[in-house]
Amino acid sequence: MATNPAAGNWTTYHGDATRSGDEPMSGITAAHTAWAAPSILDGQVYAEPLVCGNSVFVATENDSVYAVNATTGNVLWRTHLGTPIPGSILPCGNIDPSGITGTPVIDRTSSTIYVVAFLGTTEHVLFGLNLSDGTIRSRVVVDPIGANPVVEQERGALALANGVVYIPFGGLDGDCGQYHGWVVGVRTDGTGGLLSYQVPTGREGGIWSPAGIAVGANGDLYVATGNSAATTTFDYGDAVIQLSPALQVLSYFAPTNWAQLNSGDVDLGSVAPTLLPNGDLFQIGKEGVGYVLSGSNLGGIGGQIYSSNVCSGAFAGTAHVADSVLTACVDGIFKVVVGTSSFSVAWSSSSFDAGAPIVTGDVVWGIDTSSATLLGLNFSTGLQMFSFPLGTVGHFCTPAAAPGRVYVAAGDQLSSFSLS
Repeated sequence: MATNPAAGNWTTYHGDATRSGDEPMSGITAAHTAWAAPSILDGQVYAEPLVCGNSVFVATENDSVYAVNATTGNVLWRTHLGTPIPGSILPCGNIDPSGITGTPVIDRTSSTIYVVAFLGTTEHVLFGLNLSDGTIRSRVVVDPIGANPVVEQERGALALANGVVYIPFGGLDGDCGQYHGWVVGVRTDGTGGLLSYQVPTGREGGIWSPAGIAVGANGDLYVATGNSAATTTFDYGDAVIQLSPALQVLSYFAPTNWAQLNSGDVDLGSVAPTLLPNGDLFQIGKEGVGYVLSGSNLGGIGGQIYSSNVCSGAFAGTAHVADSVLTACVDGIFKVVVGTSSFSVAWSSSSFDAGAPIVTGDVVWGIDTSSATLLGLNFSTGLQMFSFPLGTVGHFCTPAAAPGRVYVAAGDQLSSFSLS
């Protein structure tokens, strides 16, 4: 039985820029709780934990970032970045207080962790912290010009590519106010002003999926939007958008029923795009319909390569291993095998409200958000192998992994599970 984790390299949401959520391991036959660290965190956690070397990094809604020893669970450092926003002063929303919600990103080259904190000054601020001791290296306000920070939420994961930290924005739960989807870029060398892209909706069109932005091999970005208010003229609500590194639109896709999705609040962008090894994309949203899209040109309205129903509705993020996509649905985890011109559902788990899954070797890990239980499923069959109660979980909770370990931030507790 493994007792000490190997050095980890899970430095962004689901481990890499394509959000694969895959930590290769040999056959796993046993799992147990290595440690649980109750009461060490000063707030609820919505962001995925990150792992770099022998440290686990976790951020809270109290605007704090922690580094924790991956072997023992002991706190190495904590940096409190400011006072979060009380929910009572926001026009809507379901997070109280609202501090750090989006998953940070780690730059191993400079040993810096980047995190966006929503501060009581009603500013979203990108902080760069020293990985070794948590000291603040940089501070940049990232609210785009023309945006109202009070109705914009930074829920999606940060991405690091092209020497830029990219930050997605959407609205608060309840869709109040004159908000838009945005992507903002900050150069890691500190030069230049903010890069920014606004989804050209009259209103809404948030980029709010917790998985945030997927990055292709050439540095292009792929995002998915929620509904807009439009029902007659297409305005990039309920769409997948390909952006250049400088945040210029290269191509887009929208279903033919985009107006119906808009009017029903049936967001295509409840899940971030999945980048497949051949460069194509898989997209699914609240409607539960899956789409295969060409990564070189997303195809415009109705321009998918293939589409078919998968489940009753999908949220958050996916994991993918080769041509297999694991997607979290309101009725379980579904394994979809994607070909060049179609896909098929290989299996579906028992029905539960699933958080975004990850994969370690032959085990798919996902959280039943209704019962607050970490489940391990067989990758080939979908049958349950492991089950661990978590107590409480935040919305869209997803595990992280390192060789021999799985980490879960549930509520205000961080736990480690040893695999062998």
